[in-house]
Parts: sequence; structure tokens; C-alpha cells
Amino acid sequence: MFNDIGPLELVALIVLAVLVFGPDKLPKVIQDVTRTIRKIREFSESAKSDIREELGPEFKDFEFEDLNPKTFIRKQLDNEDLGLKEIRNGFDLKKEMAEVTDAVHSRESDTSSASSAGAAGSSGGRIDMTKKPETPDPDDRPPFDADAT
Repeated sequence: MFNDIGPLELVALIVLAVLVFGPDKLPKVIQDVTRTIRKIREFSESAKSDIREELGPEFKDFEFEDLNPKTFIRKQLDNEDLGLKEIRNGFDLKKEMAEVTDAVHSRESDTSSASSAGAAGSSGGRIDMTKKPETPDPDDRPPFDADAT
């Protein structure tokens, strides 16, 4: 329950509890807190058993931890009946990404070489800032969509 509390934090909590409740009331407060935690756990366990009884005999081995999506996926991936290990091992994600990257880079180099060959005097795909920018044709406007505005 308190796995992420360090020793310094625990000492700080104890000192704070002694200051707030005092050394004479502190044991009674600790007993009350532990009793409350115990009752909450008992209530939780009885609720779980009631739900298992209501679900019927086919859900006797049902665990509420299985409702956590990470736990559910982990159990399903470990299940041999589904054959998911073969699917997971059937493709190499790094290899697929490398192929896609190579395809994109080759396409970019093809388009840059075609544009540099078509434009005489252009220096490696750079924009010539001395030329005046082309003005768009007023008849060549994008379509207007009244619903989109």
C-alpha cells in the first residue's frame, strides 16, 4: 500500500502525527485507522464474493484484477490458444519502419532531382529570393464549403 514512500517521508509523517495528535492520543488514532482500514478491506472482499456469486458458477475463477486493461492484454498475449505469439513474431517492426523510411527518402530524392533538372540555374532546391513570387490566378481558388465555416 505504501510502496512509494521513502524513509525520510515516513519519518516526516510520524513527526507530523506526533505534533498534530500528541504522544498520548497517537496510539488510539493508530488503532482507529487500522480498524477502519480492516473494515474497508472486509467490505471489499464481501462485495467481491457477492459479485462472484451473482455471476454464477462459470465465473468462479474470475479475478477483478483482470479488469485492468494492461493485465487483460498481458494474459491474452500469453495465451497459447489464440496464436498471438506467431502473429507478433511474424513481422519485424524495425524492418518495416526501415523499409518505409527508405521508400520515403528515395521518393524525396526522386522529386528533388526532377525539380532541379527541370529548373535551370536553381542551386540544389534552394529558393531564389531575388525573383518576384508568383501571384496566384484569381480564377484558381480552392472550393468554398459553407458548412466548414
